[in-house]
Amino acid sequence: MHTDITLILTLSLLIWSSPFVSKMLRLPIPATEIILGSLFAYFGLIGENTYFKLIAEMGFLYLMFLAGMEVDLKQLTGSSKEVLHRSILFLGIMAFFSIGSGYLFGLNPIIIISMPLISIGLLASLSKTYGKEQPWIKLAFIAGILGEILSIAVLTIFDAASTTGMNLQLLVKIGYLSAFLMAVVLLYKALHLLFWWYPELKRTLVPKFDTSDQDIRLAMALFFILVSVMLALDLELALGAFIAGVAISAFFRHEKSLEHKMSSLGFGFLVPLFFIHVGASFDIRSVVVEGVLSGALLITVLMILSRILAAVALKQIAGSRNALLAGLSLSMPLTLLVAVATIGYETKLMDLLSYYQLILASIFEILVVMVTIKILQRGEEKGEDHS
Repeated sequence: MHTDITLILTLSLLIWSSPFVSKMLRLPIPATEIILGSLFAYFGLIGENTYFKLIAEMGFLYLMFLAGMEVDLKQLTGSSKEVLHRSILFLGIMAFFSIGSGYLFGLNPIIIISMPLISIGLLASLSKTYGKEQPWIKLAFIAGILGEILSIAVLTIFDAASTTGMNLQLLVKIGYLSAFLMAVVLLYKALHLLFWWYPELKRTLVPKFDTSDQDIRLAMALFFILVSVMLALDLELALGAFIAGVAISAFFRHEKSLEHKMSSLGFGFLVPLFFIHVGASFDIRSVVVEGVLSGALLITVLMILSRILAAVALKQIAGSRNALLAGLSLSMPLTLLVAVATIGYETKLMDLLSYYQLILASIFEILVVMVTIKILQRGEEKGEDHS
């Protein structure tokens, strides 16, 4: 009983204080929450708890839901062919360098799988800081959306393979995944046509003047329905959460307050608990264990370098500086790295050393990228002031 009370009080304190600590340390809030989670776990104030783990998993799914809400399908479909081709080329070059360098240095196969992953979760925080109209932010979102969709598909197949192995059952699961994605595309087209014929239906589902929070109820219902479908198909739940977010973004983007409401609920409660749980699962004493720090630094360098090299594909359409910034901003797939590390360790496909290396690398990437982008942006602003 006393342990549960201590845990609740500690988590409450961390959720409330992490933004203040983040400002003091000049670190992104997610990185701060992971560090605090690790420190408080070291001092015994955070321990294993079934409910804490369950809510943290819900926080991860909700973060994927919010990442889906950041996807603007109109922006993606409205982009020029050259931008799309260059974005795909960027992803291909990045994957080649990531996987190639991983094999070259003899890294764990699970780490190699995770290195080309792309997530736009933290790109959303960059867009809030520097503005959505920045050319490199726009470009990063296009490449990032394509990369995240592919990454979640890879994560889903990896999760299925880790539980069933390479056999007929895996092919059945991939068949389920393909059928589900086809059903989603058909349903999207059907709903798009329905809303085109009956535009007032959108206002009925999400009223402009709403006293019963119908918009939040609809979003949460869709979130749980698609997560339940994934649960029934025994596929990666994150895919269902992500597609639910994409659906809300695609059909109800006109309701700007909805995204703000859902984001406030997530980043104010569920998502911090996920990051604190990640930190608590990382034993801070492991930093001094031989191979953890050096391995994490190697993974960090290889992942960031692969994206910087791949940014050459974006140079012609955006210029050197914007291409570099876009490449850097896609070098922080924190949520997917944590997901792969967790699945890999729980299924015994990776050892504890590799798990710690991957978690630590995900934190290092945020620190290096955020600081580098801030320096580059500050240099640009000073250059504009002088001119």
